[in-house]
Amino acid sequence: MTTPQTTWSSQGPQAGISRRAILRNSAAAALGAAVLPSVGDTASVSGGPLPKGKVIDCHAHLTHHSRATWEADDRKLIDAADKLGIDQLCCSILTPKRPSTAAGFRECNQWLAEAIRRFPGRVLGYCYVNPGCGPEAVDEVRRCVEERGFIGVKLYNEHLCTEPVVFPIVELAIELGVPILHHAGHSHYFVEDQPHMSDGGHLAELARRYPEAMLICAHISGGGDWEWTVKAARHAPNLMLDTSGSVTDAGTVEMAVRVAGVERVVFGCDSSMTAGVGKVRGASLSASDKEKILGGNITRLLGRRKA
Repeated sequence: MTTPQTTWSSQGPQAGISRRAILRNSAAAALGAAVLPSVGDTASVSGGPLPKGKVIDCHAHLTHHSRATWEADDRKLIDAADKLGIDQLCCSILTPKRPSTAAGFRECNQWLAEAIRRFPGRVLGYCYVNPGCGPEAVDEVRRCVEERGFIGVKLYNEHLCTEPVVFPIVELAIELGVPILHHAGHSHYFVEDQPHMSDGGHLAELARRYPEAMLICAHISGGGDWEWTVKAARHAPNLMLDTSGSVTDAGTVEMAVRVAGVERVVFGCDSSMTAGVGKVRGASLSASDKEKILGGNITRLLGRRKA
């Protein structure tokens, strides 16, 4: 979901907005509107030095090859990462129509394996599957992780994450020691083309069912009620929050850190590249906290993969 939302306060939309808040929102939007210097630069944002650790986008997509411009589009993504100081991108390729067939997601994962070789050291792979395909989905995850070196699993909206059909994928991810990045959004209306979309509450329920799982709630800034999403994740310590999404409301990253803790917040863009970098760089957080969000936390997560 990428539909921008109204900024809410406890009194309702736009209630209690001061001139200072409006100026702060404008500054945050400006950060997301321009190509920024490398995240590793020594310039300062919000009065503090920028972190210098590795920057990893935990949520990126390469292009399905049915689009004639797929090769150029993939190159543009890497070029944007270069300009923004993003060292690596955790990518998946999704089928244009869902639910995906087994043949459809296998094709996507084959193309992703080729992209990993085409952009050595830059692209890390999520294995995309439709859990409804049963053993074929399980076999594909094992093949991609064990034989192709993929770093995790990408689940979209074919099934609610709390449906039993999803459990074999979660159990295999636990066995392999890899995270699951799961599409999510908490909309105020029924999204007709995503009738099985999970939200932060569903993912928190799954996290409680499987405390050994490493789950990432995708794009808290991707549309819908991001404040609800952050609060829903509060008591699920194995559920990470991905900062990606096109929504640039002030305070999203800070609230995620305040409610869930900085160790559970990971940087992502989901193709909103300058906005994705700008909202973390412009956040009122320490340089050490930003370093954890921009790369340290996902590096720690990926380090749990089993040989």
